[in-house]
Amino acid sequence: MIKITDINSFNIPDTVVTVGTFDGLHLGHKTILDALKDKAKQLNSKSVVFTFWPHPRFVLGKIDGLELLNTIDEKAKILDKYGIDYLVSVNFTKEFASQTSYEFVKNILVGKLKVKHLVLGYDHHFGKNREGRFDKLTKCANEFGFTIEQVSALTSGSDNISSTKIRNALKLGDITKANKYLGYNYSITGKVIRGEALGRKIGFPTANIKWESYKLIPANGVYAVIVYYNNTKYNAMVNVGRKPTVSNNEKTGVEVNIFNFDFNIYGKNITIEFIKRIRNEQKFENIDKLKNQLKIDKKKIMRLLSVITYTKTI
Repeated sequence: MIKITDINSFNIPDTVVTVGTFDGLHLGHKTILDALKDKAKQLNSKSVVFTFWPHPRFVLGKIDGLELLNTIDEKAKILDKYGIDYLVSVNFTKEFASQTSYEFVKNILVGKLKVKHLVLGYDHHFGKNREGRFDKLTKCANEFGFTIEQVSALTSGSDNISSTKIRNALKLGDITKANKYLGYNYSITGKVIRGEALGRKIGFPTANIKWESYKLIPANGVYAVIVYYNNTKYNAMVNVGRKPTVSNNEKTGVEVNIFNFDFNIYGKNITIEFIKRIRNEQKFENIDKLKNQLKIDKKKIMRLLSVITYTKTI
């Protein structure tokens, strides 16, 4: 996949395009991407995902506590694995947001991307005030000579799969549901920073992680995870929370105990894939009781991870 950040340098004729923020790139998004690739193959064209960065809600002041499922780099890696030809990621500004849907179609889709076919999700709108609905875009397609299709929502049971529902599941610690809707294991990538070294003193050395501030971290608790470092996979357990037994932290932290691991990784990046939430974070009466519980947690997680096969997605 080729990543384009300067749209003026894009010079591919007759493209098949989809547009959106695609936060999470979940199974619902995958149905759109499958339609995109199928149409591109049918028309002997290139598939193009057109997206924005930063997220429009950050720029327009409509954050409302919004946390994202993907960084732009994670999004690019997933799209590459899906076999998309081009990722066009433009800088989203208030000036860009002021375009009407007609102007966006004329100036960007037709003028820059040379769109031959447009694929949209069932609830997608774009342009100023989100007034670019499917019926209006169909009129634009007729005027500018491209075709358009709308992909229906993907459901799980009676539930439409959406980024919002995945965020809600993660905030509740329901990793199983989030991973099911994503189609891959939710992950965070961060730099290992120095902590208080309390874990090492009780026999459970941990790596403390610094992550992107806008990235959603699952609910506080202890999780079975897979850690990727230097292209190698390790079983591990993570505590998300404030470590109430040993500290008075006000901010949530992420610290991971990697099994059978003895490398100095301060300042290095690691990726943590969340597999299952084992228990709530809790405060113990003393260090010995915390240590005993960690031993129980580790045994449980080792059994769990020994019987499940995982495929790394990002």
